[in-house]
Amino acid sequence: MTHKTRRPTQSDLSLEAHWNYVNRIEGECIMKVLADQLYWFCELGSCLSAELIDRVHSPYTWTVRQVVEHCVDAERIFGDRMLRIAAGDETNLPCWDENAYADARFGLGNVGHLISELGHLRQANLVLLGRIVPAAWDRVGTVDSHPITPRGIAWLAAAHVHHHFEIIEKRCDISPQRGPM
Repeated sequence: MTHKTRRPTQSDLSLEAHWNYVNRIEGECIMKVLADQLYWFCELGSCLSAELIDRVHSPYTWTVRQVVEHCVDAERIFGDRMLRIAAGDETNLPCWDENAYADARFGLGNVGHLISELGHLRQANLVLLGRIVPAAWDRVGTVDSHPITPRGIAWLAAAHVHHHFEIIEKRCDISPQRGPM
C-alpha cells in the first residue's frame, strides 16, 4: 500500500453520511478494494434471475435493475469527480438527483449489460486512479459545497457499491462470493 491509496482521513471526507458508508469497508488499500469488487459484480450478476430484477421488494421503491443502474450512474459520476478534482478543477461540483436518473430508466435492456457497464466503468476508474500523481490524491475539491479529495471519492465509490449490493443480496436472498478466494 502506498500513501496515496491509504484509508481516508478527515481531510478526505467531510460528511458524516459518507463516513457511515466508508467505515463499513474493510481493507487498507483502495485500489485493492475497488479491484476485488469487480469479482463481486460478476458473481452478483450471475445470481440474479429475470424474475428478481424487475420486482420491487417492499419497503424499497426501486427494482433491482434500477438499483444496478443507479450503481452504474454513480460509478460514472464518481469517476468524473475524481478526474476533475485530481486535475485541480476548482468548480464546486453539483450534487446529482439519483431519483431523476432512476426514473429515466435507461437500463431497460439486459441486466448483464448493466453489470458489464459497471465493470468497465470501475476498470476505467482504476486506470484513472493508477495514473494520477500522488499529490493529486490529496487535492481538495468541493461537491455541493462539501470538501472532498479523489481518495475520499474512491473510498466512497467502493462503499456505495458495497451498500447497494448488500441490499440486493438481502432482497433477493442470494449469497454470491464477494471476492477472489
